[in-house]
Amino acid sequence: MDLDVMAGFGGKQAWLAVAGGDPEAVLAALGLRDLGPVPWRSGLDLAHLTDDRVAVTPPLPGARDTRWVLAVGRRLMGSDPDVVALSAELGTEVQFFATHRVTESHRWRRAVKGDLLRAFGYVGHTGEVTSWFGVPDPAERDAGLPGELDPEASVLVAERDVFRVAGAWSIDPTTLSGRAPGPLRVGAADLTG
Repeated sequence: MDLDVMAGFGGKQAWLAVAGGDPEAVLAALGLRDLGPVPWRSGLDLAHLTDDRVAVTPPLPGARDTRWVLAVGRRLMGSDPDVVALSAELGTEVQFFATHRVTESHRWRRAVKGDLLRAFGYVGHTGEVTSWFGVPDPAERDAGLPGELDPEASVLVAERDVFRVAGAWSIDPTTLSGRAPGPLRVGAADLTG
């Protein structure tokens, strides 16, 4: 398949970022059957519109001079992948991001080689912080998080803040454009089991 044009993705989506990842290893760690390469736009649409498909990028340059493999799909929104187990299995850093602007539900997690470093979850329509582990780093502080969770303080996080943190930690997926450095692959989950 010839190289095609990368397409970014944005809100109402969930994705993983795997440092130095290999697309085939990411598909295997997620328990997905590799369906092979697809054009970027078609693969991203399929992952967004179905419950059993995940699109996986080739390694892309990102934060900290590291190449990142992104795995994206609506399936990840509901399955809430275990970044601790994935990072242990893949022997690297794994990040999870999810954002849904309708409910203002935003979350992110970061683990390295089996150790959870950070977790944050927020539901804007209730103003509730649903997950908080570790200390916010400068990117999270720039996004408006306090240095520590104070039950008396209000936290306000928007969709753009998820992309801001993703960009500082790995890759902001809304910025993907230009010639693709390789094919997008799609993996399928078994929904019968």
